[in-house]
Amino acid sequence: MSAAAIERLASVPALAEPMIGVEGLHKVYGPAGSHVLALADLSLTVARGEFVCLVGASGCGKTTLLNILARLDRAQAGTVTTRGRAALLFQEAALFPWLTARGNVELALRLAGVGHGERPAEAERLLALVRLEGFGDLRPHELSGGMRQRVALARALAQRAEILLMDEPFGSLDAMTRDLLHEELERLWLEVSPTILFVTHDVREAVRLGDWVAILTSRPGRIAAEVAVAAPRPRRAGDPLLASLVEEVTRCLRAEVSRHAAD
Repeated sequence: MSAAAIERLASVPALAEPMIGVEGLHKVYGPAGSHVLALADLSLTVARGEFVCLVGASGCGKTTLLNILARLDRAQAGTVTTRGRAALLFQEAALFPWLTARGNVELALRLAGVGHGERPAEAERLLALVRLEGFGDLRPHELSGGMRQRVALARALAQRAEILLMDEPFGSLDAMTRDLLHEELERLWLEVSPTILFVTHDVREAVRLGDWVAILTSRPGRIAAEVAVAAPRPRRAGDPLLASLVEEVTRCLRAEVSRHAAD
């Protein structure tokens, strides 16, 4: 674990136990002789209720890490610990097209063990939480991209997930919609307090949303640096402090990409 991580965790209250713990993670793809080393000795700790953003060059292993945390993939070495149920959100909302927005949420509630009689009201509550009151009867093709991602978020919360693993969920959206969803996600995080690990290529997005930003090395991925974002919430994109932190994270990222190119 890096010195920055140790210092950061030392400042976290004792009750805020780690929700995500990764130690010495090692992941290889492909057969011996032509394999690709995706992650090497990666360690990361995220406390309960933290919002952590993960940035790095393409192919550095960000999505691989999320897949391992979601138990969709396995590492060759290292330990992974998650406390509580985790839900993975992708760049595409991946809703069932034949179900309405409400139906997609109710299905997740059913799989989480919520009784038949309770599901309609709980689905409406979750849709209201993501500001989709009145849209429950619409199917995915009738919703905008941003609205589909809100349904996906409501569905993740319906799974009783305490950890949200978000893989560039706003990457395919236009800038205005993305900015609005940043505000909505921050509001929801402040209200519900899930632990979030958010992967993005967008440094501005990472600084806008995260309590801290973890920068991955180019392949093989490991934590190169951590930058705390000590800006008050709710945040606004034009905050001068955020702009200076964007420059700091960008410098770290460029230095890492340059180092990799020189190797």
